[in-house]
Amino acid sequence: MTSGSPVKKQTGIRHLFAAASYSFGGARRLIGESAFRHELIAFAAAMIAFAVSGATFFQYVAMAILFLLMMAFEAINTAIEEIVDRVSPEISEMGRNAKDLGSFACLCLILANAGYAAYVVYVSAFGGA
Repeated sequence: MTSGSPVKKQTGIRHLFAAASYSFGGARRLIGESAFRHELIAFAAAMIAFAVSGATFFQYVAMAILFLLMMAFEAINTAIEEIVDRVSPEISEMGRNAKDLGSFACLCLILANAGYAAYVVYVSAFGGA
């Protein structure tokens, strides 16, 4: 019996390119999720609202960071759903809990994004503090 991995690991610059291709593969998979496409539309709407209301550069950067976090959470949530569906295709309490917890994590980030965007638009447009 051999103790090596069945897949030869890349090293050096090849590893960098391999890792990037895996990440792009994940992004392609994520774009297939309708929830993620809705989040992209909401982000675009927030950027338009920021432009119209006169948001500062820092506010754009903070919104972009929040959105990147939301993309990461959505990717993890999708991974959880795929694993649960593969390991436990039947309906189970544990599988449902895992999916619900991933969904709740996404909801928290959606609310953070929406709350921050609404705050920035309000403060930028109306000068409220």
